[in-house]
Amino acid sequence: MKMNVDSSDKISPPEKESRQIQRIAAYGFLQNLAIVLMKAVLAFATGSLVITASAIDSATDSISSLVLYLGLKLSEQKTSAFPMGLYKIENLLSVVIAFFIFYAGFEIAHHTFFSEVTPPDISLTAILLILFAAIVTLAFGQYVIAAGRRTGSPILIAEGRHRQTDVLSTVVVLISITMSFFKFEAGFLGLNVDQIATILVLLFVGFTGWELLRDGMRVLLDASLDPDTLLKVRGIIESEPMVSEVKSLVGRNAGRFRFLQAVVTMRTENLQKAHEISDRIEENIQKSIPRVERVVIHYEPHALEHVRIAVPLADRGGTLSRHFGDSPFFAFLRVRMRDRLVVEDETVLNPFTDTAKGKGIQVAEWLVEKKVDRLVLPGEIKSKGPGYVLANAGVKILTVSAENLEKALPQVLQGTDL
Repeated sequence: MKMNVDSSDKISPPEKESRQIQRIAAYGFLQNLAIVLMKAVLAFATGSLVITASAIDSATDSISSLVLYLGLKLSEQKTSAFPMGLYKIENLLSVVIAFFIFYAGFEIAHHTFFSEVTPPDISLTAILLILFAAIVTLAFGQYVIAAGRRTGSPILIAEGRHRQTDVLSTVVVLISITMSFFKFEAGFLGLNVDQIATILVLLFVGFTGWELLRDGMRVLLDASLDPDTLLKVRGIIESEPMVSEVKSLVGRNAGRFRFLQAVVTMRTENLQKAHEISDRIEENIQKSIPRVERVVIHYEPHALEHVRIAVPLADRGGTLSRHFGDSPFFAFLRVRMRDRLVVEDETVLNPFTDTAKGKGIQVAEWLVEKKVDRLVLPGEIKSKGPGYVLANAGVKILTVSAENLEKALPQVLQGTDL
């Protein structure tokens, strides 16, 4: 029986996001183009310089939307010259859009303060069409910003903010033509309503443009990921029992994707084992942190300055227990390797003594979580489940003949395999 498989099921989440972003960019270009045509017709019909300026502003939006769409198509291409991809094109285009915003602000100021305006022939239809353009642009801008935040795309957020700026400039146009329609004139400190509204728009334009320019340049200059993300990644790495230390961790953005690099020390000298651990860490990071494109982990063998030793005890007096999982207490010793001196010593309750099944394996996993390097026992458990857990985590098992910790400790400290 032949089954039809939906090809969309084979598309990875990042690819779905990329297609969504490209689709939104294409819609944005078509919407801008329609508004430009509408404003151009209105400018010709009314003779309004304000509408003409707004049409020019919308034309720059159309150009930026077209550049956005083409840039997104190129941003994920990987070639021999750019094997890491062209993700930063998104951030570069964010900077370009910031300059488009500055240019739009300049055009608004120029046509408001320096152009000679002849009385336009404004109709109610023109007012309603400009109002409709403002509403459509506002709604689409909010939709684009929401999509940009959902997908983590800086270019979509930039485009949505640009639309908000365009809405304000359209509001200036709307106020101006409405006043012309009703033959209303007003002013304050030598400024008319159009000029006051334009000043507010220019302040918003300057703030939005600067914010986009700053954020885009930070990524282009390889600024670090935010501290909260790096802290979360560090926690994921440190939760791996075989990792003894995270020596360094850096991350950066490129477009909406994240790249991470860490140097860690591991409690193993087996390169194949270290590679498996590294793969596991990378997989956990990519599951927990969205839009991580690449994780590079450099690993080194752990140079032991101190060794953490666990000893199962039958009582607080130091009697060694021969029943690993049922041991009521565990002694934890921290030994300085330089002079084989015990620098820390504590005895804690075994949290799994009341567990009905599998307590031995749970105790072994507990010791691994506590970063134990050595386990001292009066007997062997290598062929049992806990032994496999401990060996897999790089914990060495030391067997002693003594019956209590006081007599066993010298054997352990003087042993060659400590």
